[in-house]
Amino acid sequence: MGGVTSYAAAPPPPLPLPPPPSAPDASATHDIEEKDKEKQEPTDWLNLPCPVPFDELQREAYTSLKPELFEGLRFNFTRPLTQKFSLSHSLSMGVLEVPSQTNEVFKVSSSHYEFGANFLDARCMLIGRMLTDGRMSARMKYDISDKLSVKVNAQLTNEPHLSQGMFTFDYKGRDFQSQVQFGNNAFYSANYIQSVTPNVAFGVEGFWLGHQRKSGLGIAARYNSDKWIGTCHVSSGMLSMNYLQRVSDKIALGTDFLYNSSTREAVCSVGYDYLLRHCRLRSRIDSNGCAATYLEERLNLGVNFILSAEIDHWKKNYKFGFGMTVGEL
Repeated sequence: MGGVTSYAAAPPPPLPLPPPPSAPDASATHDIEEKDKEKQEPTDWLNLPCPVPFDELQREAYTSLKPELFEGLRFNFTRPLTQKFSLSHSLSMGVLEVPSQTNEVFKVSSSHYEFGANFLDARCMLIGRMLTDGRMSARMKYDISDKLSVKVNAQLTNEPHLSQGMFTFDYKGRDFQSQVQFGNNAFYSANYIQSVTPNVAFGVEGFWLGHQRKSGLGIAARYNSDKWIGTCHVSSGMLSMNYLQRVSDKIALGTDFLYNSSTREAVCSVGYDYLLRHCRLRSRIDSNGCAATYLEERLNLGVNFILSAEIDHWKKNYKFGFGMTVGEL
């Protein structure tokens, strides 16, 4: 018999196996574990963290948004003589802005040399400066104990009634910090800041200036977490708020808002702080159209190159400065 050909349909191919479940994201898992840990661990209200000092309430935002801009040439050299004592030399050549009643900016050339001596110890710090125009300044900090410290700031000038002196006492508690200041011209001030939760702190301040018969009160609040920091400060008709977001270990974004009730003026600025391997770049722009950039480039160990630029189109004020820093305190 001849062969028989079968026309039956071939069996269907097997269905593909489902893909294996993907591994969970490490960052998401870490965040979930942290949240579960926070839920499980109750807050110890008798063991709250110590807040930052009241005068350093906005230090992170100011460091990122308001670097020390300058115009002209600047050169700083620090020479250590021992592990605790060093000498410093500073040369500056630039311009000074003369106040005027109009929006125009008047500048005059200026230059000076500054000689300094520094003593740094585990409990004591002494810093002295002398300029070629006759001005002298001195700063001292001494830790009486782990909780109590005293600071002295003084500045002497050839011009009458412009010399200043200030004494400051700082006390650091377990979950609070307080400060008392008094100086010349019958100046007295005190402030206190208290942690109310592991992330929130509230503070209050007051001052009295006897010669001018002026006084003022202020309140402040600060929220600090691993990702962002926010502060609000109200004092003598001034409202100041700032916010700093840590995008990563090297990048931070910040913004601040300042309102003066007496002049009814408000200024808002935004900026960033970018930390590279050998340099640090900080830039900002405000609501008045003023843009600024500050660059610190590390050329070698103890040698830094600095560039500073600021552009104010509204006032037609343009600043550019460069400098170098050799040695560290």
